[in-house]
Amino acid sequence: MSYQRDIVTFSDFLNLNEQNMVNSMNFHDLGVIAEFFGGYENAERQMVAFHPDALMFPWEYPIDCLKIEPKAIKFSEELTHRDYLGAILNLGVERSVVGDILVQEKAAWVFCLRKMTGFFLENLCRVRHTTVLVSKAEGHGELPTPHYQEINGTCASVRLDSMIALAFNTSRSSMVSFIEGGLVFVNGRLVTSNGYEPKEGDIISVRGKGRFLYDGISRQTKKGRYSVRLLRYI
Repeated sequence: MSYQRDIVTFSDFLNLNEQNMVNSMNFHDLGVIAEFFGGYENAERQMVAFHPDALMFPWEYPIDCLKIEPKAIKFSEELTHRDYLGAILNLGVERSVVGDILVQEKAAWVFCLRKMTGFFLENLCRVRHTTVLVSKAEGHGELPTPHYQEINGTCASVRLDSMIALAFNTSRSSMVSFIEGGLVFVNGRLVTSNGYEPKEGDIISVRGKGRFLYDGISRQTKKGRYSVRLLRYI
């Protein structure tokens, strides 16, 4: 459709498995480019834009960011990502219309399809027992900055299994089933090789564990081991 009509078309928000499916396809032969974006840098759930490679006019992703905050902070609960997501899905919408949810203290920022913005503004009024106000965030300047746990350690080689074991404080052998079981993604691409070598700046996601950024090698020890730095999302 994108190629034939010379237009930009968009998917809904895709999870890591779905992103990997798109990444495994070759759209260049169709004269189409596929680009990913989730509303902010390094988003986990992302939308795909398909556009002709010779497209000349500007376009933007149909993504809005909504801020959810308690109507009365004094009577608000400590709400988690699961609480916000549950309240949204209880409105009867599909998970694919919602992207990442960023939670910080007494507020949350939700990325959604633009066509759903009015619905959420009108209908999302309670999260658990807390009455909330929903507003459209016009700029991303107020978005919470990601919080990281800095992890430093050494390994014999810069391999995927070593990085994951270090990030989640476990053994390399225990991570083999995660990698071979299709639960590990590097920048949205499924990786099933234990010996895969991540590059500096790669974001590695492990289903059921979390995700982290590989920040590179800081030095090599006298014994030939590599001292690496990871930033785990918290």
